[in-house]
Amino acid sequence: MKKERMTAQRVAEAREALDKYRAGKAALDRRIIENQEWYKLRHGEPGKAEPGVASAWLLNAIANKHADAMDNIPAPVVLPREPGDRQDAELLSKVLPAVLEMNDFEEAYSRMWWRKLKTGTGAYGVFWDSGKLRGLGDIELCAVDILNLYWEPGVRDLQRSRYLFWVELADQEHLAKQYPGLKLKGGGDAGLVKQYVHEERIEQGGKRAVVDWYYREEGALHLCRFVGDQVLYASEDDPMLSNTGLYDHGLYPFVLDPLFPEEDGPTGFGYLDVCKDPQTRIDRLNQVILKNAMMAARPRYFIKGDGSVNEAEFADWQNDFVHYLTGGSPKDSIMPIETTPLPAGVLTVLRDTVEELKETSGNRDFNQGGTAAGVTAASAIAALQEAGSKLSRDMIKASYRSFVKVCELCLELIRQFYREPRCFRVAGRLGDTEYIRYDSGGMQLQAQGDDFGVPLGVRLPVYDIRVKAQKASPFAVAAQNDLAREFYAAGFFDPGMGEQALACLDMMTFEGKEEVRAGIARRLAARQEAEASP
Repeated sequence: MKKERMTAQRVAEAREALDKYRAGKAALDRRIIENQEWYKLRHGEPGKAEPGVASAWLLNAIANKHADAMDNIPAPVVLPREPGDRQDAELLSKVLPAVLEMNDFEEAYSRMWWRKLKTGTGAYGVFWDSGKLRGLGDIELCAVDILNLYWEPGVRDLQRSRYLFWVELADQEHLAKQYPGLKLKGGGDAGLVKQYVHEERIEQGGKRAVVDWYYREEGALHLCRFVGDQVLYASEDDPMLSNTGLYDHGLYPFVLDPLFPEEDGPTGFGYLDVCKDPQTRIDRLNQVILKNAMMAARPRYFIKGDGSVNEAEFADWQNDFVHYLTGGSPKDSIMPIETTPLPAGVLTVLRDTVEELKETSGNRDFNQGGTAAGVTAASAIAALQEAGSKLSRDMIKASYRSFVKVCELCLELIRQFYREPRCFRVAGRLGDTEYIRYDSGGMQLQAQGDDFGVPLGVRLPVYDIRVKAQKASPFAVAAQNDLAREFYAAGFFDPGMGEQALACLDMMTFEGKEEVRAGIARRLAARQEAEASP
């Protein structure tokens, strides 16, 4: 009988490392939970006499940034590094988007961006799920919450962490059915998983923390899943994976996407962290203004203790008449309390603070479609949006770099597991549908032949990922259509002006430029060939 490598002592050492990682990440976890409350506009100060006011200026800025990200959802293009891999790269350029679509990447991208804007760090998980497609297996890509992820404190690159832990709660009864030999003892480990402040009551009883422990052993990536001190699965004890590891790429299957990166870790901070101060000042000023308005709208009075006015009748606004004793005057008994109006400077400070938040977050009016001076043309609005969206473009490009890493992990999983041909439905540019069959045969090690009888060894095909944005903004689409009409009016599509059009295009930059250039070049070449033929 083969001796198991994953011993109770190693699991205990992993638990000890997890406790150290959790302690090192405690401040970040608290900030993430606090930011979630800010996101839900629960950052007021309850229990005070003043009316609570929580405005949504900051939430609007975050929603606007999320909309910018969704207007530029990335799409991958796979490029070969050697000419011999061109055909396989063209197929992968169709297969990879299909894999992303099957994993509902748009939903994962949206969730990642909400977390990135709120907490400062979004994250993807790229796994192989052997249970997908009725046992055939396929890639599992999803957005993950870094609240459940733990790494070595102080490392800037997640891949350089000695261990990586993913912790989730699971129902104890479900675990007992899934792992019949499991004997769960005691409990109380549900606290390993940090929880947000929930509106509904969520019972933690009967839940156990399931820990996925990722680590490297002799260069191979391994996984050990355990509950308490009991091992549920260990790749080192799996005969199929004991030597090769979980994934051939040897990388942790998580990709972090920080917004404003920090120097002492792989995470960052977000717009909530940057704009909390102006949002707090806005709320306090709104609170003062609202309190003053309520005081002015509800008059109050000084009443003389031995006055002559009937107080009950005076307080009842339904009475048309109020009696007072003879021999006295109501003015001698009751005097209104005057409410001092707020200085005009308070409203000025409020407007300036709102403008500060807008400037800090880059959430100007024209970023949301509002313009001054009656600008209504789609191309003009798009130009204003592009000019004022430098912050959005910068953070979206940073997100594309993380997307490239996600695509690289997907390609490596395709290389490792797509051994059998699979069929994919690919939507064409003109709305037509193409069905292709693909397996990873072209991605495997390839012999280089020999030179003068000397073997040249083997090579592994390597691919580059280029990201293009799927423009979804109606203003951007309208501006692109206006540009096409301008090209038509200028005679760009006239074969007789092909050389001038190409020279002009060489000095321009816009989305789809290469396709337009190729079309003009084809028409110019056809015209020149027709003129040259007798």
